[in-house]
Amino acid sequence: MRRSSAGPDRVRHPATVLAVGFGVTILIGTAVLTTPLATTTGDPAPWLTALFTATSAVCLTGLVVVDTASYWSDFGEVVIALLIQAGGLGIMTLATLFTLLISGKIGLRARMSTQLETKSVNAANLRQVVRKVVVFSLVCELIVAAVLTGRFAITYGEPFGRALYLGGFHAVSAFNNAGFALWPDNLMRFVADPWICLTIAIAVIIGGLGFPVVFELLRSWRRPSSWSMLTRLTMSLTVILLTAGTLIFLVTEARNPATMGPLDNPGKLLASFFAAVMPRSAGFNSIDIGQMEPSSWLVTDVLMFIGGGSAGTAGGIKLTTFGFLLFIIWAELRGETQVNIAHRRLPESTQRQAVTIGLMGVSLVVTSTWLLMTLTPHSLDQLLFEAVSAFATNGLSTGITPDISVGGHVLLSVLMFVGRIGPLTLGSALALKKRTRHYELPEERMIVG
Repeated sequence: MRRSSAGPDRVRHPATVLAVGFGVTILIGTAVLTTPLATTTGDPAPWLTALFTATSAVCLTGLVVVDTASYWSDFGEVVIALLIQAGGLGIMTLATLFTLLISGKIGLRARMSTQLETKSVNAANLRQVVRKVVVFSLVCELIVAAVLTGRFAITYGEPFGRALYLGGFHAVSAFNNAGFALWPDNLMRFVADPWICLTIAIAVIIGGLGFPVVFELLRSWRRPSSWSMLTRLTMSLTVILLTAGTLIFLVTEARNPATMGPLDNPGKLLASFFAAVMPRSAGFNSIDIGQMEPSSWLVTDVLMFIGGGSAGTAGGIKLTTFGFLLFIIWAELRGETQVNIAHRRLPESTQRQAVTIGLMGVSLVVTSTWLLMTLTPHSLDQLLFEAVSAFATNGLSTGITPDISVGGHVLLSVLMFVGRIGPLTLGSALALKKRTRHYELPEERMIVG
């Protein structure tokens, strides 16, 4: 009798292991956050509140249904920070690191799973990649924590212990693009403080570039001509989107009395830049998102959906996917048979992946927005903003997250999970393996458009 291999294959498939790893971490975080120690009142948190918070932390989103600082105790906040760190480094990266520390060896399955998480091209150098990812992440967080700690202690008069705690928490949250803050107004009280805003913004940008891009920049930052297609595309689009976003927000919000209107010109420029950086996937806000112009919401939707770099802590469909789609359209408009980027030809398989991710992302956002409209009484633009933020694991909100129904919270939790794992990764986990067709069907020309 022949045994089916679907069960073992499903367990061993790296994408499945990755999804299960994140899922288990979310469940563990949920269980810990439901304990009395995790809340300021000493009462166990409702399971849905704990689940939503754990999902938001592990998936590096930042959407919250309760105020982080007033609802969760110091223990609960530390748990949230640890969940953010676990999600940022990647469950499989951490697992491989622990395997290295204990035995000094990496199994083939662990190599494949961590390669999927870090987007490492060559599994042979995985040991070195994992070490670089962990060390680089911790060093960046320590630098950011030191700057923030000094600012909180010297300028705002916080006791050193409290300043260190605030600096460490927000360093982890910023570098991992999580967006959790320990003030009810997020970072609005620091809207004109360049030390706080620029430090956090730089941490968000570095974390959102993606580890392959960061490592290549560290190796050859003086020789842009030697950069790979990935690095060139990521850096170019990062500069373009940050510049365009800053200018757009400066135009649309400069006279808004509820956002940037009361600020002086340098303050408006800082607030505009910060507002352009955060849709990469960070979720921090220095102005009231709920009071922004609807046109600014739409621009933020677009920036959130695009997200940041591959193999980093950012969400969205990724800059590379967006860039590939632009070049595919440009090649088609010019009638070219191949898609070329930076003197390199883009493989057809990569083109199909980009189209698949883009269309799946649009489908998930549209479907989720429609479902939210049936579950809650809020407006379309607010619910679209919420859906895009969840899918892009961003965390920005117009302020309606706590008021959404139970069903809406469950839907947003699922959307955050899918957005973090990635539509294509989740699809491959379900499909398990590629299916090769051993014959070709006759071609037929169809009318398009």
